[in-house]
Amino acid sequence: MEECYVYVVAGPSGVGKSALSYQLARYLQTPIVEVDDLFLAVEALTSPEEHPILHYWRENPEAANDLSPESILGIHLEVCRSLAPAIVSVIDNHIETRLPIVLEGDYILPELLKKYSNHVEGFFIVEDEQEKIVENFLNREPLKGRQQKRAQVSALFGRWLRNECASLGCGIFAPRPWGTQFDRAIRLIKS
Repeated sequence: MEECYVYVVAGPSGVGKSALSYQLARYLQTPIVEVDDLFLAVEALTSPEEHPILHYWRENPEAANDLSPESILGIHLEVCRSLAPAIVSVIDNHIETRLPIVLEGDYILPELLKKYSNHVEGFFIVEDEQEKIVENFLNREPLKGRQQKRAQVSALFGRWLRNECASLGCGIFAPRPWGTQFDRAIRLIKS
Protein backbone atom coordinates (compact mmCIF):
# COMPACT_ATOMS: atom_id res chain seq x y z
CA MET A 1 0.00 0.00 0.00
CA GLU A 2 1.27 3.44 -0.93
CA GLU A 3 1.62 6.27 1.55
CA CYS A 4 -1.47 8.41 2.21
CA TYR A 5 -1.17 12.16 1.77
CA VAL A 6 -4.80 13.27 1.94
CA TYR A 7 -7.23 12.25 4.67
CA VAL A 8 -10.81 13.14 3.73
CA VAL A 9 -13.62 13.69 6.25
CA ALA A 10 -16.80 14.43 4.30
CA GLY A 11 -20.55 14.31 4.72
CA PRO A 12 -23.60 16.51 5.21
CA SER A 13 -23.70 19.63 7.35
CA GLY A 14 -24.37 19.07 11.02
CA VAL A 15 -22.95 15.57 11.44
CA GLY A 16 -19.69 16.40 13.26
CA LYS A 17 -17.16 16.58 10.41
CA SER A 18 -15.35 19.67 11.63
CA ALA A 19 -14.82 18.52 15.20
CA LEU A 20 -13.54 15.12 14.08
CA SER A 21 -11.34 16.49 11.30
CA TYR A 22 -9.59 18.90 13.67
CA GLN A 23 -8.93 16.04 16.10
CA LEU A 24 -7.51 13.95 13.26
CA ALA A 25 -5.33 16.82 12.03
CA ARG A 26 -3.86 17.27 15.51
CA TYR A 27 -3.27 13.54 15.88
CA LEU A 28 -1.71 13.23 12.41
CA GLN A 29 0.18 16.50 12.88
CA THR A 30 -1.03 17.78 9.52
CA PRO A 31 -2.71 20.98 8.37
CA ILE A 32 -6.42 21.00 7.69
CA VAL A 33 -8.11 22.37 4.59
CA GLU A 34 -11.78 23.20 4.91
CA VAL A 35 -13.53 22.95 1.55
CA ASP A 36 -15.86 25.78 2.68
CA ASP A 37 -12.81 28.05 2.39
CA LEU A 38 -12.11 26.78 -1.13
CA PHE A 39 -15.71 27.51 -2.04
CA LEU A 40 -15.42 31.09 -0.75
CA ALA A 41 -12.16 31.64 -2.65
CA VAL A 42 -13.58 30.30 -5.92
CA GLU A 43 -16.76 32.31 -5.43
CA ALA A 44 -14.71 35.48 -4.86
CA LEU A 45 -12.69 34.89 -8.02
CA THR A 46 -15.65 34.23 -10.29
CA SER A 47 -18.81 36.05 -11.26
CA PRO A 48 -22.41 34.83 -11.32
CA GLU A 49 -22.22 35.00 -15.12
CA GLU A 50 -19.13 32.76 -15.25
CA HIS A 51 -20.30 30.20 -12.68
CA PRO A 52 -23.99 30.74 -11.89
CA ILE A 53 -24.35 27.62 -9.73
CA LEU A 54 -21.48 28.65 -7.45
CA HIS A 55 -23.25 31.97 -6.86
CA TYR A 56 -26.77 30.56 -6.64
CA TRP A 57 -27.32 30.97 -2.91
CA ARG A 58 -25.86 34.48 -2.77
CA GLU A 59 -27.90 35.53 -5.79
CA ASN A 60 -31.09 33.84 -4.51
CA PRO A 61 -31.10 34.23 -0.71
CA GLU A 62 -34.83 33.46 -0.46
CA ALA A 63 -34.44 30.12 -2.24
CA ALA A 64 -33.55 28.22 0.94
CA ASN A 65 -37.00 29.09 2.29
CA ASP A 66 -38.91 28.63 -0.97
CA LEU A 67 -37.44 25.43 -2.37
CA SER A 68 -38.18 21.88 -1.27
CA PRO A 69 -35.46 19.96 0.57
CA GLU A 70 -35.08 17.74 -2.51
CA SER A 71 -34.51 20.80 -4.74
CA ILE A 72 -31.99 22.23 -2.28
CA LEU A 73 -30.10 18.92 -2.33
CA GLY A 74 -30.12 18.95 -6.14
CA ILE A 75 -28.55 22.41 -6.18
CA HIS A 76 -26.01 21.36 -3.55
CA LEU A 77 -24.94 18.40 -5.71
CA GLU A 78 -24.51 20.74 -8.70
CA VAL A 79 -22.37 23.06 -6.56
CA CYS A 80 -20.26 20.08 -5.42
CA ARG A 81 -19.61 19.04 -9.00
CA SER A 82 -18.80 22.61 -10.06
CA LEU A 83 -16.33 22.96 -7.19
CA ALA A 84 -14.69 19.58 -7.87
CA PRO A 85 -11.83 20.97 -10.03
CA ALA A 86 -10.69 23.18 -7.13
CA ILE A 87 -10.79 20.22 -4.74
CA VAL A 88 -8.92 18.04 -7.25
CA SER A 89 -6.18 20.67 -7.58
CA VAL A 90 -5.63 20.65 -3.80
CA ILE A 91 -5.57 16.85 -3.65
CA ASP A 92 -3.23 16.61 -6.64
CA ASN A 93 -0.88 19.21 -5.15
CA HIS A 94 -0.61 17.33 -1.85
CA ILE A 95 -0.02 14.03 -3.60
CA GLU A 96 2.66 15.58 -5.81
CA THR A 97 4.41 17.41 -2.96
CA ARG A 98 3.89 14.52 -0.51
CA LEU A 99 2.68 16.97 2.13
CA PRO A 100 -0.20 15.41 4.07
CA ILE A 101 -3.43 17.25 4.89
CA VAL A 102 -6.85 16.57 6.32
CA LEU A 103 -9.49 17.72 3.82
CA GLU A 104 -12.91 18.40 5.36
CA GLY A 105 -16.22 19.44 3.92
CA ASP A 106 -19.69 18.81 2.65
CA TYR A 107 -18.80 19.65 -0.97
CA ILE A 108 -16.85 16.41 -1.44
CA LEU A 109 -18.69 13.63 -3.27
CA PRO A 110 -17.89 9.90 -3.41
CA GLU A 111 -17.24 10.14 -7.17
CA LEU A 112 -14.36 12.51 -6.43
CA LEU A 113 -12.88 10.40 -3.67
CA LYS A 114 -13.18 7.21 -5.74
CA LYS A 115 -10.86 8.51 -8.45
CA TYR A 116 -7.95 8.44 -5.96
CA SER A 117 -7.33 4.81 -5.04
CA ASN A 118 -3.81 5.56 -3.75
CA HIS A 119 -2.62 8.39 -1.51
CA VAL A 120 -6.14 9.31 -0.29
CA GLU A 121 -7.99 7.81 2.67
CA GLY A 122 -11.35 8.99 3.75
CA PHE A 123 -14.92 8.42 4.70
CA PHE A 124 -18.34 10.04 4.67
CA ILE A 125 -20.01 10.69 8.01
CA VAL A 126 -23.71 9.90 7.78
CA GLU A 127 -26.18 10.51 10.60
CA ASP A 128 -29.33 8.47 10.08
CA GLU A 129 -31.51 10.31 12.61
CA GLN A 130 -32.69 13.71 11.42
CA GLU A 131 -33.51 14.80 14.98
CA LYS A 132 -29.84 14.30 15.97
CA ILE A 133 -28.85 16.68 13.16
CA VAL A 134 -31.39 19.23 14.48
CA GLU A 135 -29.80 18.89 17.94
CA ASN A 136 -26.31 19.31 16.47
CA PHE A 137 -27.33 22.52 14.69
CA LEU A 138 -29.01 23.79 17.86
CA ASN A 139 -25.87 23.13 19.92
CA ARG A 140 -23.63 24.76 17.31
CA GLU A 141 -25.91 27.68 16.36
CA PRO A 142 -28.36 28.21 19.24
CA LEU A 143 -29.50 31.65 18.03
CA LYS A 144 -30.86 30.13 14.81
CA GLY A 145 -33.29 27.89 16.68
CA ARG A 146 -34.35 24.44 15.53
CA GLN A 147 -33.29 24.22 11.89
CA GLN A 148 -35.69 21.48 10.83
CA LYS A 149 -35.54 22.09 7.08
CA ARG A 150 -31.76 22.36 7.05
CA ALA A 151 -31.57 19.10 9.00
CA GLN A 152 -33.97 17.50 6.53
CA VAL A 153 -31.66 18.49 3.66
CA SER A 154 -28.67 17.03 5.55
CA ALA A 155 -30.57 13.79 6.18
CA LEU A 156 -31.51 13.56 2.48
CA PHE A 157 -27.90 14.20 1.52
CA GLY A 158 -26.83 11.48 3.97
CA ARG A 159 -29.16 8.95 2.34
CA TRP A 160 -27.90 9.97 -1.09
CA LEU A 161 -24.28 9.59 0.12
CA ARG A 162 -25.02 6.19 1.62
CA ASN A 163 -26.34 4.94 -1.75
CA GLU A 164 -23.46 6.46 -3.72
CA CYS A 165 -20.85 5.09 -1.32
CA ALA A 166 -22.40 1.63 -1.57
CA SER A 167 -22.23 1.69 -5.36
CA LEU A 168 -18.69 3.14 -5.50
CA GLY A 169 -17.18 1.30 -2.55
CA CYS A 170 -16.46 4.37 -0.42
CA GLY A 171 -16.48 4.24 3.37
CA ILE A 172 -19.42 5.35 5.51
CA PHE A 173 -18.78 6.38 9.10
CA ALA A 174 -21.40 6.55 11.88
CA PRO A 175 -20.93 9.62 14.09
CA ARG A 176 -22.25 7.89 17.19
CA PRO A 177 -21.38 6.82 19.76
CA TRP A 178 -19.58 10.14 20.21
CA GLY A 179 -17.23 8.81 22.87
CA THR A 180 -15.61 6.31 20.48
CA GLN A 181 -15.72 8.45 17.34
CA PHE A 182 -12.06 9.49 17.28
CA ASP A 183 -10.71 5.99 18.00
CA ARG A 184 -12.97 4.49 15.34
CA ALA A 185 -11.83 7.08 12.81
CA ILE A 186 -8.16 6.36 13.52
CA ARG A 187 -8.74 2.63 13.10
CA LEU A 188 -10.57 3.26 9.83
CA ILE A 189 -7.87 5.41 8.24
CA LYS A 190 -5.10 3.05 9.39
CA SER A 191 -6.79 -0.07 7.99
